Amino acid sequence: MKKFPTAFTILFALIIVVAALTWIIPAGQYERAFNETLGREAPVPGTYAQVEPNPQGLVAVLMAPIAGLYDPATGMANAIDVAVFVLIIGGFLAVVTKTGAIDAGIGWLLTALKGREIWMIPILMAAFAAGGTSYGMAEESLAFYAIVLPVFIRAGYDALTGVAVIMLGCGIGTLGSTFNAFATVIASNAAGVPFTDGLVLRVFILFACLLAGIAYVMRYAKRVKEEPARSVVAAQREDNIQHFLKGSEVGAPLPEFTRVREIILALFGLTFVIMLYGVISLGWWMGEMSALFLGMAIFTFFVAKFDDATKMDEHTFVDTFVNGARDLLGVALIIGVARGIVVIMDAGKITDTILNALAGTLADFGNVLFINVMLAFQTILSFLVPSSSGLAVLTMPILAPLSDFAGVQRDLTVTAYQSANGWVNLFNPTFAVVMGGLAIGRVAYDRWLRFVWPLLVILAVIISAALSVTAMMTDAPPSAPAPAAAPAN
Repeated sequence: MKKFPTAFTILFALIIVVAALTWIIPAGQYERAFNETLGREAPVPGTYAQVEPNPQGLVAVLMAPIAGLYDPATGMANAIDVAVFVLIIGGFLAVVTKTGAIDAGIGWLLTALKGREIWMIPILMAAFAAGGTSYGMAEESLAFYAIVLPVFIRAGYDALTGVAVIMLGCGIGTLGSTFNAFATVIASNAAGVPFTDGLVLRVFILFACLLAGIAYVMRYAKRVKEEPARSVVAAQREDNIQHFLKGSEVGAPLPEFTRVREIILALFGLTFVIMLYGVISLGWWMGEMSALFLGMAIFTFFVAKFDDATKMDEHTFVDTFVNGARDLLGVALIIGVARGIVVIMDAGKITDTILNALAGTLADFGNVLFINVMLAFQTILSFLVPSSSGLAVLTMPILAPLSDFAGVQRDLTVTAYQSANGWVNLFNPTFAVVMGGLAIGRVAYDRWLRFVWPLLVILAVIISAALSVTAMMTDAPPSAPAPAAAPAN
């Protein structure tokens, strides 16, 4: 049977397609000026102009995955910090796994939930959604796959169930962002409205979509546990048991939950608590998080020495850490290739041209049609700019003022933007978190699409209906506020 192309092939093909478009689509740019509210440069509405084209050729295509990791011209990081973070996580997880603490903890959890393992799905999806709605949990979620997947496989489900719990949990949370500084707050500031405007609608979208997602995953998981052959990844069942459970059978005895393993597992959980606190309260990003996981791997090594069942010598520790990083090398490389698509678009100067064309189309629509076309256009743009903050800064200064002409409140335009971006990033092949998560979970991209597409339709209906009803019930004020465009310094 002919196999579906790998993630690397899909992404590289997209790089070639985008490079070809730089020869067809006219190059153009908006003027940029520093926006003090946003803390960065943003497009200035009304300043779009065509510029000298810069079509991307073979060399640019080959350089794109490298430039996706870092910019060779300036030496500035693009996604290399995320790639390093993934490698460090791999080493950290391998060291903790070597001690047997995770397997022992899994055994305790399965015993505590005996016969009720299905309830792990709503509990974990709600927890991940909380991270998504509050700060747009994305790259950070990659750290959880190696923890969650063995739990679900050990409980009799499949790897795709674990992937869905994390990816859909975080993704739906981000789709329904409430006070997410990287999406809602930035977009609201750029649109010139308080981020609390539209909060009730966003809370409704969050809970409605999360309930739909939980019900969908629970239904699938129940079916797979009853009939393993119905799993979307049934052909990989034995191979996944070998990979994620290190060859042990489902239901096989697990290591004893000793005091030292209990301490190691507590440190393991504390690591993620510190990570979340650092990201939310201290402004940490990939460098600080990588240092945290490296430091905790070393600390775990010393704690493990207090038990004969867990201790390891220095050579074993280093080999374990390196081998764990090696296991996630493919994920790190995928992140660079995915980012390379955006690099080609920006270098070819077609991103602003596409944005300008969409802005011109939206100007004359009524409120309900306007908000749904805005949702569709933001969906298209999300494929090209998967970053929620990047898309907000790029589009809101241009598109938000157009809502005034359609009689739509600007906060509704913000909600359409974040809902579209979050929805697309549940399956977006240009989003490194999607491709990275699928790679860790050993789920082929076509298998993921086969699983998730009915839920995507359900979520799209919920979002569109919520936006349409709200657009019919509310109108923009007669005298709209001035655009929150970045003033020239």
